[in-house]
Amino acid sequence: MATETYFNKIDAGDAPGVANRREVSSFYASAAITAGDFVMFDTSKTGSERMAYVLQADTVALGNPLVCGVALNAATAAGQIVRVVISGYVEGANVADAVAKGEPITVGTTAGQGRKSAAADLTNVHAIALEDADASNDCDIWVIKSW
Repeated sequence: MATETYFNKIDAGDAPGVANRREVSSFYASAAITAGDFVMFDTSKTGSERMAYVLQADTVALGNPLVCGVALNAATAAGQIVRVVISGYVEGANVADAVAKGEPITVGTTAGQGRKSAAADLTNVHAIALEDADASNDCDIWVIKSW
């Protein structure tokens, strides 16, 4: 029986025997996006472009199922490439300062910002807080893959 031992690392790259603990995909920005923002698919596009473009996640009553991850880099204008963590660790994500370590996160009332998930939310949790959010509205999180 074959066995494998992996050295777990956040950014493993293509190193043999090393498992990536984070998945990142590249998308086109539909508008300006700040690094750390929760992003969603842009359904104002048509056809398959709806899955190629992202924008800051908006609040939708009881949650937003279009959220696909958290931006790693900023995009200052539409059409720029933004790298999005679709699963795994993100340092300094944009969250409301009321989020505490271990709490589930969904999108909040501010575009691109996460908040503590409420019992009434119908959508999936998008992330888990790994620390208490600070006064500048950021904390480290674990993004839960949803697609």
